[in-house]
Amino acid sequence: MTTRNRQWIEGGIFLAGFAACIPLANYMIGHVGTICVPDGPCLIPVGFGLTAPSGVLLVGLALVLRDLVQRRLGLLWSLGAIIVGAFLSTTFTAPSLALASASAFVTSELADLLVFTPLQKKGLIKAAFASSIVGLIVDSVMFLWLAFGSLDFLAGQVLGKLIMVVLTLPMLFWIRNRDRRLGLMAV
Repeated sequence: MTTRNRQWIEGGIFLAGFAACIPLANYMIGHVGTICVPDGPCLIPVGFGLTAPSGVLLVGLALVLRDLVQRRLGLLWSLGAIIVGAFLSTTFTAPSLALASASAFVTSELADLLVFTPLQKKGLIKAAFASSIVGLIVDSVMFLWLAFGSLDFLAGQVLGKLIMVVLTLPMLFWIRNRDRRLGLMAV
């Protein structure tokens, strides 16, 4: 398999994973959790006595997957994924959450992109981690404020997304090391 074919295949897998995270996260917010607040989100425990809307886990993963889409397919594919993701973020969610979801999604993914793009030259791990931190904070603040007019779940949101970002680090180390061994470079 050629290097370019490998990049396209992996990029397609990352893109499909990214796209799947978005409606699944929105579905979870309204339907999956240990507690479902009336006219509010379904919550899950994320640690340290904190709870968060259940979609946080997939949102954290989506931030990293968008970075990998950009690494394999390039900036234009990544921008296209954000546009499609904004549309997808309005699906499987209550109409009252659609605007909050789409707005927070676009803003946080663009913030992630703006941090990842220049940092990726310094390394995949640093770039993905730093950009995901920025993206998850922007997403958490914006979604909670627009959707619920409150930042009550902010600490839980940030922690839940951060857990997922940290859980992706072994995969990112593996990708980075394999890319070096195979001579794969970022697009």
